[in-house]
Amino acid sequence: MNVLAPPKSRLLIEVVHDLVCPWCYLGVRRLMRTLRRRPDIGFDLVWRPFLLNPDMPRSGMSRPDYVVRKFGGEDRARRLYATISEVGRAEGLAFRFDRIRRTPSSVDAHRLVRFAAGYGCATDVVEALFAAHFSDGHDIGDHGVLTEVAAACGMEAQEVRRFLASDRETEAVHTENLRAHRLGINGVPCFVIDGAHAIAGAQEPEVIERLLDIAAVDLARF
Repeated sequence: MNVLAPPKSRLLIEVVHDLVCPWCYLGVRRLMRTLRRRPDIGFDLVWRPFLLNPDMPRSGMSRPDYVVRKFGGEDRARRLYATISEVGRAEGLAFRFDRIRRTPSSVDAHRLVRFAAGYGCATDVVEALFAAHFSDGHDIGDHGVLTEVAAACGMEAQEVRRFLASDRETEAVHTENLRAHRLGINGVPCFVIDGAHAIAGAQEPEVIERLLDIAAVDLARF
C-alpha cells in the first residue's frame, strides 16, 4: 500500500425521499444494490426529506380515508399497488399494502433519520423504516414504533424517546422539503450527486450506474 497515495475521491449522494413512498423504497433498494456492485466508487449518503402529504395530520389518518383522498377509491389504489408489488418482488421487496391500517405523517420518521445521522446509522434506519411500513404494516408515525426501529438499528431507546417527545428537527424537515421544491424537485425519489447531476424516479440500476460514472469522471477532473 502506498501511504503517500491521495485519498480516494468520494461522491456526495443526496437522496431526496419520503418514507411513505413505495417508489422511494424501490429506488433506494436499487441505488444500494448499484453501489454494492461498484466498490470502486467512494460515496457519502445524505438523506433529504420530502413530504408527499404535507397537509397530513401529525396523527395520520385511516388507510381507507387516505386511499379515497389520494386515489379516488380502492379500485385504482389496488391496481397501482399490484404494479408496485410486482416490481418490488424482482428486487426482493415484500410490499404488503393489505397490512397497512393507517397512513402516517412522515415528519417524525424524517426527524428520526436526521437524529440517526449523528450516530452514523441513518441508512440503516431508513431501510428499516421502509420495511416496517411497507412489509410489516406498522404505523411509522407512532413514537413507539419509531423507537423500536431505532433501537433495532443500535440506537439507545430512552434517548430516542426523549428526542421524539421534543420538537427538535421539525423545522429542519419542513425547511428541507421547501428547499427540494425550490430546486424543482416535484417527485421522489430523486438522487442528486455532487450537486451537479440528478435523476428522478425508481430507475433501473444500469441507469443509476451510468449517472454515477459520469459524476465520478467529473469529480476526477478537479
